[in-house]
Amino acid sequence: MSSLRADLTSRIWPEQDREEGTDSELNTEIDHFDRLPDSLLLIVFNKIGDVKALGRCCVVSRRFHGLVPQVDNVVVRVDCVISDDETSSATASADKNRGVFSNFVRFVLGGIVKPLQALGHFLGPKKNLSNSTSPSSSSSQFGGGRGAGGAEDDDVDGGRVTHHSPTQVLKNFNEIRRLRIELPSGELGIDSGVLLKWRADFGSTLDNCVILGASSVLSPGTAKSETGAAGGDGSCVGVNGEDNGNIPESFYTNGGLKLRVVWTISSLIAASARHYLLQPIIAEHQTLDSLVLTDADGQGVLCMNRDQLEELRVKPLSASTASRRTLVPALNMRLWYAPLLELPNGIVLKGATLVAIRPSEQSTTTKKEISDCSWVSAAFEEPYGTAAKLLVKRRTYCLEMNSF
Repeated sequence: MSSLRADLTSRIWPEQDREEGTDSELNTEIDHFDRLPDSLLLIVFNKIGDVKALGRCCVVSRRFHGLVPQVDNVVVRVDCVISDDETSSATASADKNRGVFSNFVRFVLGGIVKPLQALGHFLGPKKNLSNSTSPSSSSSQFGGGRGAGGAEDDDVDGGRVTHHSPTQVLKNFNEIRRLRIELPSGELGIDSGVLLKWRADFGSTLDNCVILGASSVLSPGTAKSETGAAGGDGSCVGVNGEDNGNIPESFYTNGGLKLRVVWTISSLIAASARHYLLQPIIAEHQTLDSLVLTDADGQGVLCMNRDQLEELRVKPLSASTASRRTLVPALNMRLWYAPLLELPNGIVLKGATLVAIRPSEQSTTTKKEISDCSWVSAAFEEPYGTAAKLLVKRRTYCLEMNSF
């Protein structure tokens, strides 16, 4: 037995020597990841999309740092919006030449620490929000890393976070085709339980807008117990009760119509303000095919396709004299209403209202294209797309609104 152990020992040690030699050879080999072509890496980066994650990719290597600006699909998620009311008026006046986006809001990306320090090299110069005396302190700022050539701890100076504007964040992307910007929440403050969603398409001005609202949303469990109760505006219409499609008289007398007008105007103001803020980004990125500005709540979505983006570049928008937003033209509106609207999944919308809006002066061709209401029912994701399809089958009420 002892001789056998000795034989095993004599055989084991040479094997270990060879393994050590093999490891040293492997260490000198080229990383197989380097053999991947740039085109394949760009496919991966485009799947990532998120600007924070792309910033982290810039830290990995010089090769990644050179490839990230070629990404054509970018998503900017904003963690916090700070109103310019919180900055000094003197500082705001000094920033007029920095673009509308910079003057209106500041976008702050939180949670960015040392892994993103190299992002500053890619995104541009460092800005410090706490320095209220500098011209950049009232600008739209969008959290980033340290500035080019800065020290490792420059991204946080004495506990203060540095920020970058959306225009700065995107300026080194050379070939963006699809851009999505997501705000942390919708602009419209609504009561708990109230449903309000809108979608607007813009060129140099408003092309169309669809608004879906309900005074309350009943889940399948609670809907059955309340189907005999008063509707969203006091009308007693059960889900399965008779309904001739007409708006009940109580809708006009108890504030129901006034509330819908407020929803409509507020949604149009929010949409036109978003559109106004996108000017510098659209002007700088000529390769854009689509642009979406939405929010994490799913309250509002502003969309622009390639033709609409080009229209804005060729034909400047008309700004409202009262505030920083695009002027809303004179409008024709169609309204559909249901006291109670049951959806296939059991959800019930009380006081369900759908408003389809388009400019009064649209061409005859455009009017024919949208007269079938297909653009209205396709404006929202499910289950609210189904709600729109059900509402357009009801009686239509026409309204008009002046430019504002």
